[in-house]
Amino acid sequence: MKSKIRIGCGAGFSGDRIEPAIILAEKGELDYLVLECLAERTIALAQKRKLLDPSKGYDPLLEKRITTLLPHLVKNKTRLITNMGAANPITAAQTIIGIANQQNIKIKVAAITGDDVLSIIKQQASSIMDTENGKPLSAYNIISANAYMGVDAIVEALQTDAQIIITGRVADPSLFLAAMIHEFGWNTNDFDLMGKGTVIGHLLECAGQVTGGYFADGVHKKVDDLDKLGHPFADVFADGSAIISKVEGTGGVVNLQTAKEQLLYEVMNPHEYFTPDVIADFTTVHLKESGKNKVQVSGGSGKQKPNTYKASIGYKAYYLGEGEISYAGQAAYERAQLAADILQKRLQNKFKDLRIDFIGINALHNSTLDYNISPYEIRLRIAAKGTTEGEAALIGEEVEALYTNGPAGGGGARKYVNEVIGIVSTLIDRNIISPQVTIFES
Repeated sequence: MKSKIRIGCGAGFSGDRIEPAIILAEKGELDYLVLECLAERTIALAQKRKLLDPSKGYDPLLEKRITTLLPHLVKNKTRLITNMGAANPITAAQTIIGIANQQNIKIKVAAITGDDVLSIIKQQASSIMDTENGKPLSAYNIISANAYMGVDAIVEALQTDAQIIITGRVADPSLFLAAMIHEFGWNTNDFDLMGKGTVIGHLLECAGQVTGGYFADGVHKKVDDLDKLGHPFADVFADGSAIISKVEGTGGVVNLQTAKEQLLYEVMNPHEYFTPDVIADFTTVHLKESGKNKVQVSGGSGKQKPNTYKASIGYKAYYLGEGEISYAGQAAYERAQLAADILQKRLQNKFKDLRIDFIGINALHNSTLDYNISPYEIRLRIAAKGTTEGEAALIGEEVEALYTNGPAGGGGARKYVNEVIGIVSTLIDRNIISPQVTIFES
């Protein structure tokens, strides 16, 4: 068993930049590269794409990422763990094999399935409640249901010597924890070690956030070279401690402040952070700067893993109709207000939740305060929910009609209609989940 491994995180969401992952793969001297590319809505949208085309449903950037990264991974003997399989890990794995064949690279890929619980949820929808509203899931027009699996299947896949492990919905820290379990021989019932490993995974999982990207505000928290932001890696030790850092010469910063912010990111109760592998305790974590762009992580603990898995449920919610138009010059704000008044009178009886924003003034916080300002330019946005695509389209049509129906000087009108996929969560018995590992070779 090894005493130390290096794990890098090359993506923190589906649309993340590819360049930092390339730098990690090329120069990071990694044992493992993790690409964490799923969020609640991402997996639901992937399921929607798969419904339209059964050959799709994996991450849209899969081909681009793998084509670029694969030569570096093979050259440097770096293993890749990623949830880019999204709604279709099997086809994603086959796609990777196709890319490897094109590059004349021999590789083994492990695809992990079992997180898709749509059939189970639909069978029991009337008796399963969502955790947000307490409604039975039968109240929703469900299109996807994915359970957050843990480390077990990933560890099994790593034992096959597959160089790439691609999954669907897995808890984010589990992607990192699995490598630690495999390399250090940790017992998954040693919940203190599971807690420590989960802390490290949590610090890495959002990629550029811990290296200063999301941290920066340009005023009080200034970060250098954000245009060249590097993504993090961790030197992880067999005792569950780690040092978080980044590749030398990349932009950003790793320090106590960035690490503390990421440690508490999306954590409601740091004493009990639930994952499929452990209920981790973050309150005993110690962070210490140990050099430039280096933060030492120690402590952390855990207790018995929960008996349930969280499942993310995607459902058809509504159609969102939007329209925007700009006004500039003298009395720009007053003309925008007049336009808003016209639209409200024409649409208020057709939509019960009409929203009007003056972008640059009140769009973010939807304030109803009076503003004693006179901006040179203003953009008006109006939006509402529709039950059909045609109904939602009426919003944009009315905005576009302002061109000649007043007020004067409107320009740059845009209209949009999008089908919105809503997300709720529920808890399901973990024993009904049966993950499978399927191996492919080029």
